[in-house]
Amino acid sequence: MVSGYVLILAVLLLGGGIATLGDRIGMRVGKARLSLFNLRPRQTATLVSIATGSIISASTLGILFGISSQLRTGVFELGKIQNDLTSAQTQLSKALAAQERVKADLAAAATERQRALSRLGKINQSLNRARDQQARTQMQLRQTRQQLVGVSQEAISLRHATDFLRTQRDRLKQQQAAISAKIARRDQSIKALDQVIADRDREILDRERRLRELESQQALLEERVAELQSQYEGLFRGNIALGRNQVLLSGLVQVDNRQQARDIIDRFLYEANRRAIQAIAPGRSSDQQVILISRQEVQRLVDRLANGQEYIVRLLSAANYVTGEACVIKGGDPCIQVFVDATANQQVYSQGQRLATVNLDRLPLSDRSLVESLNLLLASAQFRARQDGIVDDKLEIGDNRTDTLLKFLSAVKQANRTLELQVVTATNIYTAGPLQINILALDQGTVLLNTNDFGQGPGGR
Repeated sequence: MVSGYVLILAVLLLGGGIATLGDRIGMRVGKARLSLFNLRPRQTATLVSIATGSIISASTLGILFGISSQLRTGVFELGKIQNDLTSAQTQLSKALAAQERVKADLAAAATERQRALSRLGKINQSLNRARDQQARTQMQLRQTRQQLVGVSQEAISLRHATDFLRTQRDRLKQQQAAISAKIARRDQSIKALDQVIADRDREILDRERRLRELESQQALLEERVAELQSQYEGLFRGNIALGRNQVLLSGLVQVDNRQQARDIIDRFLYEANRRAIQAIAPGRSSDQQVILISRQEVQRLVDRLANGQEYIVRLLSAANYVTGEACVIKGGDPCIQVFVDATANQQVYSQGQRLATVNLDRLPLSDRSLVESLNLLLASAQFRARQDGIVDDKLEIGDNRTDTLLKFLSAVKQANRTLELQVVTATNIYTAGPLQINILALDQGTVLLNTNDFGQGPGGR
């Protein structure tokens, strides 16, 4: 502490002395009007003052650095000291964390040691019990050995008795073998007789089964013959009212719940029943129920329609029925068997999709060949639509006017060149149909004619 004060006092005295000396030198230089480095006297005096001040600072720092090693260390090695301090703090933190982990490990080891001591105590108890059990076992073993001595004597007498019994057993086995052979021969005879009886019974059962099958087939054939005769009579007289797979009623249906689906199906069946009566017995009351459909099929239809999707529902006749069908006229039980087809109304084709193609390569084009090619093209388009699930495959060409189609065919004939006719969809086509199409005439891949060009709509002539 005292050395610090002495150092400060020495620095102050040295600075004051050097400052006084510098001031004297500056005054003398100013009075003498000396000039250094071709400077003016005033500038020279200023330069001498600056040099004096620099000497004061340098001497002060030199004294401080020369006397105090701590100051030298603080100025020149401060950064290194700080880095070392930071590293030491980090290592201290790691050491503390390691110390905590070691403490935790020691605590866990102590716990495990207590558990091991507990298990060791249990093992010692088990070992003591095992030793007691071993002593008891040895005592029982000695008793057992004593008993074995007596038993061995009894075993000798029993062995003699056993030898005698074995001799008797061998004799009995020989007798038994002879009896078994006789029984086996008798069983074979009985088995052969049973087989003969079973074959006869099987033959009789087969004959009875074939007879029942033939009787059943005969009944079915008689019913089929009666049905065919009825259909033949109807066809002969030309009075078939409902044909097989004929659509009685169709429509688009979309509901959100089961109750709505049941209401629509009831109305649907009522209308189909009315149409069936009008076809078979015109003028008869529509209150009579004539169509026959199972409740299970109706229930399945309700379950399917209740999912909120749009369906095309069709009710079709399951057989041919003539006008004046007896079961309808007599007012008996429902006899017009029908079935329901429900198909999801989904998009099948997108607009502009090609459905069919035909080439016109027989020149010159005649009206007959042109019409035949057109019919083939339209039939191919309808066949593909039916294969892809379109319910209503009715064709609507362009604006659905005959005059438009005739104008298109006339233009194709006048072109008098090899063309390719294509059927493309005019709009997006859904399962419900119908098929709205356009017919294109292409020359080497370029559209030359389009039925839309001849219609009455926008773009038509």
